[in-house]
Amino acid sequence: MTQLLLATNNPGKVREMRRLLIDEPFEVVTPLELGFSLDVVEDGAGYSENATLKALAFAKTGNCLALADDSGIEVDALGGPGPRSARYGDPSLDDEGRTQLMLRELARVPDGERGARYRAVVAVAWPDERIELFEATWEGTIGRKMQGTNGFGYDPIFRTVDGRSAAELSSKEKDAVSHRGQAVRAATRWLRENAELAHT
Repeated sequence: MTQLLLATNNPGKVREMRRLLIDEPFEVVTPLELGFSLDVVEDGAGYSENATLKALAFAKTGNCLALADDSGIEVDALGGPGPRSARYGDPSLDDEGRTQLMLRELARVPDGERGARYRAVVAVAWPDERIELFEATWEGTIGRKMQGTNGFGYDPIFRTVDGRSAAELSSKEKDAVSHRGQAVRAATRWLRENAELAHT
């Protein structure tokens, strides 16, 4: 079975990725399980560059196939924060602090102008620096208050097409439609269809 390293230190992403990969023909491992820790400076110009930086660094360190994602929320009224979503506002802010900041900055924005989307780029990398990229989006709007306790990041204020926040969806519901779920499925479908490359 091909070993697939999750190129992230984010516990929320690890949980989500493991769910998405549970039925796939890979031995999914984390850096901790391989006995190392790695911090990658995400100084790329966009999602693809950052995902590539992470995937290549983890693939080389773990000497195995690695899967990384870079994702963010794109709020039309703010023109971002996009790839800087995890660093939005003051560096000391946690997920809830960044979410509350966004709500304050959008307080005067009318409902019809609160369009937003999550975007994810998944990178699959080999130790020899080969790379494959997969991208997906999840359209929605920004609500006016935090709702729900599932998920992480901006999920409590990201309103889906049925009116619920992403944090009000079950894990199964979210995985079926989310940006990361779509991109990971595209990546694993490519790996299954190109199994001979996944093993090399």
